[in-house]
This record gives sequence, C-alpha cells and structure tokens, in this order.
Amino acid sequence: MGCPDFATNVTFLPTRQAKRPRHRKRSKRRPIHCPIHGCYLDSVSQKHGLYADQIVQLRSRGYTHKKASLVLGDRPTVSLTGEWLEEFWCPECQSKQWYYVRKEANIYVVTPAPRSLWQTATGVIDPKGNTSVSQYTKTNANQHRLKSSRFNF
Repeated sequence: MGCPDFATNVTFLPTRQAKRPRHRKRSKRRPIHCPIHGCYLDSVSQKHGLYADQIVQLRSRGYTHKKASLVLGDRPTVSLTGEWLEEFWCPECQSKQWYYVRKEANIYVVTPAPRSLWQTATGVIDPKGNTSVSQYTKTNANQHRLKSSRFNF
C-alpha cells in the first residue's frame, strides 16, 4: 500500500494562512513645531525651494571648495534638497510667520526666515520690484492702475 515512512513525514498545513493586520499606515502630520511655544504649526503656503549660485553657499552646507566649484562649474545654480521657505500658522501666537525649514534625517529644523534667504528662493516676488524697470515706468504703471480702477459714470 505505500511506504510507512512516507505517512509519518507528511505534515498537514492549515488551509488559511495567518492574515496580516489590515491597519494601513496613514501618512502622519509633519512634526513641525513652533520654536517659541512647541505647538504644531499649520502650513498656510506652498514650499519655496532654495538654490545656491555661489561657492560660499555650498561651502556653508558642508561641501569642500573643490567639490563646490565642480558642481557650480557645470550649471549656474544648484537646487538645495531638504531646505525651503514656508509660511506657518501658530495657534498659540494666532499669527502667520515665514520659517526656514531644513529636513535632516526625518527631523524638521525650523527657524525664522532671514531676509538673505529670500534672494535664493524659487517662486517668490522681490518686494522691491524688478530692478531693471525704471522709476518712470513704475510711476506710469501705478497712475494707469489708479485711473482704470475709478468708476466713470
């Protein structure tokens, strides 16, 4: 009828395998805290990425002089990953403020945005306006805007 050793070596597997838990990992809120109060900050703007266009800027981020000059020799600007400017709402202060955010090993380091970083941010408008436009052109543009906003009855 069969080999007696064969019957003793057979093990029966359960028909159903153990199910994995169905708890899906949902994305959590970014752990960005107010540097003053320690509460969660709510983002109220998009991220404005930063770029470097000088060797000094890359040197301050840990690049050697040789590597920084090689990188900037290939292209005029380099996008800085893990660094950006963003506006946040603090529920304790009840105010909005712009912060310089750095992500280092899944930890967000938040400091108030210094004025010097605005010159190296993408997608922002210079508050002084375009420097290549003359004062005469700016004045005429403002006068035209005022005239067109008046109601003519």
